[in-house]
Amino acid sequence: MTLTLHGIPNCDTVKKARTWLEGKGLAYDFRDYKKAPPNPEELARWTAAVGWEPLLNKAGTTFKKLPDADKSGIDEAKAIALMAEHPSMIKRPVVTGADSLLVGFKPDQWASVLNA
Repeated sequence: MTLTLHGIPNCDTVKKARTWLEGKGLAYDFRDYKKAPPNPEELARWTAAVGWEPLLNKAGTTFKKLPDADKSGIDEAKAIALMAEHPSMIKRPVVTGADSLLVGFKPDQWASVLNA
């Protein structure tokens, strides 16, 4: 299994996740959202796997700075469009390449899914 950790390098949660993966001896590729953002098709696959709600980071400053019209009436299509336009709105980190898509850093869940 080839793992890819998607996130932003200076994010504290991403740093913790990278340290955890390295501590478990798990190899992974890193994809910086800012330099290589996921396209809408990729985001649609992710939302199909886990739903759009866990992927959309409503607690971040990028979401909070949106006009109220953009923040209301969010459905899957609107969430995908927002995350494609503003990759910083994607919850971090996301791990692909495992049996399940992992969203956010939850060590117990990661250990279970990654058999670590």
